[in-house]
Amino acid sequence: MQSAAAPTRAGSRLCTRCGERKAALKRPKTLEQICRECFYIVFEDEIHQTIVDNNLFKAGERVAIGASGGKDSTVLAYVLSELNKRHKYGLDLFLLSIDEGITGYRDDSLETVKRNELQYGLPLKIVSYKDLYDWTMDDIVKAIGLKNNCTFCGVFRRQALDRGAALLKVDKIVTGHNADDIAETVLLNILRGDIARLSRCTFITTGEDGPIPRCKPFKYTYEKEIVMYAYFKKLDYFSTECIYSPNAYRGFAREFIKDLERMRPRAILDIITSGENFRISTTTRMPEQGTCERCGYISSQVLC
Repeated sequence: MQSAAAPTRAGSRLCTRCGERKAALKRPKTLEQICRECFYIVFEDEIHQTIVDNNLFKAGERVAIGASGGKDSTVLAYVLSELNKRHKYGLDLFLLSIDEGITGYRDDSLETVKRNELQYGLPLKIVSYKDLYDWTMDDIVKAIGLKNNCTFCGVFRRQALDRGAALLKVDKIVTGHNADDIAETVLLNILRGDIARLSRCTFITTGEDGPIPRCKPFKYTYEKEIVMYAYFKKLDYFSTECIYSPNAYRGFAREFIKDLERMRPRAILDIITSGENFRISTTTRMPEQGTCERCGYISSQVLC
């Protein structure tokens, strides 16, 4: 890599990686001035390295990509499909979408996922709250209001992903959780004093003791770079936020993380590293994981 790039006649800098093409962007993660072509290469190579270093997959595995139609899952589907072909992972990939039943939001985003199915040539399975629980999120919000609705949705969604994955007979689920998401989760668990979740929230693979493990190939990938990649590649994704989560507690942690990133881009990775290095005292009592008495699904409570 060249340490400095001389300005071109037009006054713009050359890419600090190849030294040949004009720099098109400044990487949020490293502040390097690089061209689009080099950005695509380093973005995809870093994700490939994360997959290899953490042994996320084995040849022949069936893998479901949690697909919401948003930027993270759309870029994940595109990149994983490309890397699977380029590096011969030998994976059978599927798109798995959850229809929570949110009128004007999820119905629109699912149209994006259906287009992705055709664009990437990946089979799609849609599982709905209505079919599984006979409730939609619209029904739940009507019944309980906006307070705590994200808690209900989170529990339902985790179960729905597992049940959809079981229908597809997959070996693993991959989700588009990125570095920003994980840093936010570390902070949230500290603020809540949730030691149990703090001890495992930075794991790149979770649920290995459950029915279907879940992996996060974007663990070290910045949200801004995912947006840039989707923009430059002209990927088809849905960008509207959930209409029921404008005041979710996570939003405050997200704004704090963005403020830290503006002052020091490395802060996101440093928070993740801190979370990885937390040591829980052996005298700390951890909640025991059991199963729901009613449905048999994994739960730390009597009823999930």
